[in-house]
Amino acid sequence: MITHDRLEHFRRRYAALRPGWVPATTVYQRQVASTLVSGCRVLDLGCGRGGIVERLSDVGVWIGVDPDRDSLREHRSMAMARSCVAAERLSFQNGTFDVVVASWVLEHLPAPEMTFREVARVLRPGGSFFFLTPNLAHPLPRMSQAMACLRSLQVWMVKRAYGRAAVDTFPVFYRANSFSRIGHLAAQSRLQLVEFALIGDPAYFARDHLTLLLAAGAEMLLPGTAKVHVVGHAVKPAVQGSRSPLL
Repeated sequence: MITHDRLEHFRRRYAALRPGWVPATTVYQRQVASTLVSGCRVLDLGCGRGGIVERLSDVGVWIGVDPDRDSLREHRSMAMARSCVAAERLSFQNGTFDVVVASWVLEHLPAPEMTFREVARVLRPGGSFFFLTPNLAHPLPRMSQAMACLRSLQVWMVKRAYGRAAVDTFPVFYRANSFSRIGHLAAQSRLQLVEFALIGDPAYFARDHLTLLLAAGAEMLLPGTAKVHVVGHAVKPAVQGSRSPLL
C-alpha cells in the first residue's frame, strides 16, 4: 500500500542517491511560501481535509473551498475558514484573493476552462495561481485515465494502492494536465503562465532498496516531458493583454 510515510521514506532515500533532487510537493510549497506576505488573502481550491494550509497558515488569511462536505467537516486545520463551493462557480467577488492554490485538483476538473476563468476573476491584478497536479504524459496518470471510464475498477485500484475508501475516491478527467492544455486554459482566461516544472518521483514504485534503484533507473529513461508531476505558477497581469513568457 502506498502511504504518505512510505512515500516520504523512499523520497529521502532517492534524494540521497540523487543530490539536488527535490520532490514536487516541496517545490510547490516553497513557491507558494515565497509569495505569501502578512495579510495576504489565499484561496485553497479543493482544500479537502488538509494539505498545504497545515504548513503555511501562519502567513496570510486562508479560505478553503471544496464541493465535498464531509472533507470540509473533517478538515484538519482550524486556521482556515471553509465553504462548500464548486471550483466552476466560486462565490467570491472579483479580485478578492492575492493567491489561489490548487493541490491535486486539476485532474478532477470536468470543465477546467470554467475553473480557470473563475480563478482569474477572483484574483487581484498581479495575483498568483499555483497548482500541483499529475502530468498526463507519464504512464501512471495515463493508466488512471484509462481506468476512469470504469468507476468500480478505479475505486478498487485506489483502495488497493492507497487504502483509500470509495467515498474518498473522486472521478478523474485529466483535462488540464499537459503543458499545451494548461497553457491554452491560462491564455484563454487571461492568465500568464510563468512557471511550469515537470518533476519525477520514483518513490511511487519502490517497495525496498532494490525496487527503488530499478524505479530510479526507469525514471532516467523517461523523456523530460514525461515526468510524473507538474508544478505550475500563473499570474493575473497587472496590465491586461501582456503575453505569457512561456507561450
